[in-house]
Amino acid sequence: MELVLAMDLKENLVVHGKSGHRERYKPLDWGISPTADPPGFVRAIRPRSIYIADLDRITGTGSHDATVRQCASLVRHCYVDRGCRGPDDLLDGYHITNIVGTETGGNDLSQYQGGFISIDVKGGRVIPSGRNPVDFLRQANGWKFDGCIILNISAVGTETGLDPAMLDSMRAAYHRKLFWGGGVASQDDLAMLCDAGFDGAIIATALHHGKIPVDWIRRGRVC
Repeated sequence: MELVLAMDLKENLVVHGKSGHRERYKPLDWGISPTADPPGFVRAIRPRSIYIADLDRITGTGSHDATVRQCASLVRHCYVDRGCRGPDDLLDGYHITNIVGTETGGNDLSQYQGGFISIDVKGGRVIPSGRNPVDFLRQANGWKFDGCIILNISAVGTETGLDPAMLDSMRAAYHRKLFWGGGVASQDDLAMLCDAGFDGAIIATALHHGKIPVDWIRRGRVC
């Protein structure tokens, strides 16, 4: 299973996200990196793979495209959600996989021809449609994405842990690559995702708190 370091970018800094309250996000100045400067952050931690959420672009207040490309050049793989709003609104670049989030991607997700879809979940429901995530995953099998991320925005930064029954139902509903992000609290949670058959896990807070070894994120794999 692939292990991916999450980086939320806001106003040219890496910030600590929690529960989707973006207006409260502050620079990540207490983690395992000595700097919140995005390229410096990547150089300090040396992850194999990163997931970047460009919060400025998602909210329509700015863009980190040049920074994303710079960070992508430092890793093997960079997944980026930059608030894509249509098939022509993708970022080209070395090592970059575009993520189309349900929050911003529009009503017709069948028009996209690749990359990953992020099923953005708050309060147990897909935003903005309010649909059940498992039903949404079943429909996503018919679209042309290469894989899917379940992003539990409500659990981001909380280390609340995972529900194995929920993971099993989601894995059974989707037949391509499936990643999980949000609430991963421990090595046991990573083992749970492995056991459920997930292909990747996106982590941040548990790594910065020392609950997941930094060597694992540098290796980029768990099982």
